[in-house]
Amino acid sequence: MSPELLTRLLALEGVPSALASARDGIDAMLRDRGLRRTTPETTAESLLRGAHASAVLEGSSSSLDDLRAGTGDDVAAASVRLSAQLLSQAPVVTRSPLQAFARLHTLAGAGCVPDEALGRPRDADAAARLRDLGPVVTADAPALLVAAVVHAELLAAEPFASHNGLVARAAERLVLVARGLDAKSLVVPEAGHLALRPAYEARWRGWRDGGRAGQHAWVLHAADAYVAAAEASPLHDV
Repeated sequence: MSPELLTRLLALEGVPSALASARDGIDAMLRDRGLRRTTPETTAESLLRGAHASAVLEGSSSSLDDLRAGTGDDVAAASVRLSAQLLSQAPVVTRSPLQAFARLHTLAGAGCVPDEALGRPRDADAAARLRDLGPVVTADAPALLVAAVVHAELLAAEPFASHNGLVARAAERLVLVARGLDAKSLVVPEAGHLALRPAYEARWRGWRDGGRAGQHAWVLHAADAYVAAAEASPLHDV
């Protein structure tokens, strides 16, 4: 994988308009509802909603209230650990993407996998795919596209010993923050994917197995999910 992939994806039918529409919706929501209403508590709520949605996509049966009470299952607990420290990696991910991805896995996998496996690629092929993904994070391309590609590739590559889905979805949110599209992390991309779950599960496998057609379908799905992510923002509650 190389940053040239992003250029090719942007040339596909419907991709520029879908991404632009999603970006406009996010910008409008942040401008119209975020003005004078943004607090650290709103960001914390967005992160918690994202942790819950990501955990459900990973197989958790815990409710959002369970997460609020700290009584969620192991998957939910891992997702909460990850979300609680996610924003600390925003300065890191554009400087050293591999370091940030490793930290995400360390947070998610703590206590679940052997210490020597935390943050480490499973094998040489996984390490190579992570290295190839690094330049994509900082490429000159729309933030939504970069986030979507990072998410899909981390899911497809399964580079770590565990929790790859949680890491992939956290990395997507992290890219949106670090690239400045959603600096206060108020949209909930994980909830956007959960709202479109059948398409989400089909499309990321299409990215993995379906060649260029699969990549095209994934990016269009991601644009739809980002629209739903804006609708899931806690800014709509205030």
